[in-house]
Amino acid sequence: MRAPPIFAVLNEIGIIEQLARNRFDRAQADGLRLPHFTVLNHLVRLGDGRTPGAIARAFQVPKAAMTNTLQRLEERGFVRLEPDPADGRAKRVMLTEAGRARREAAVAGAAADLAEVAAGLELAALLPGLAALRTALDRAR
Repeated sequence: MRAPPIFAVLNEIGIIEQLARNRFDRAQADGLRLPHFTVLNHLVRLGDGRTPGAIARAFQVPKAAMTNTLQRLEERGFVRLEPDPADGRAKRVMLTEAGRARREAAVAGAAADLAEVAAGLELAALLPGLAALRTALDRAR
């Protein structure tokens, strides 16, 4: 029995994600893991100053898990947790220059590592459809 197209597409994306995650993690000499990178990438793309809770909601993970990830990033000097001026109990996550530089190095390293895999593929042609699928899934959550 053939799977519905949405299942087949999401299945392929899941397999690609697993293969890419393992390759990314192996390529990082200093032990940066993909969950840490994705937080740095999120802060670069959308700007820093977000609360840990807002970042946890964006990633759809428990706040405790995000707090752990942020503590590890802070220990490495990639983010700073600052008091929220509007709410003394809350924190704001600020990306450091070291964090921004580490994100850039991870992107460059991953691109170099995957260049041979990507050779000959029309990756730019895939982006509009993938972005539309992401947007539709994000709206439906």
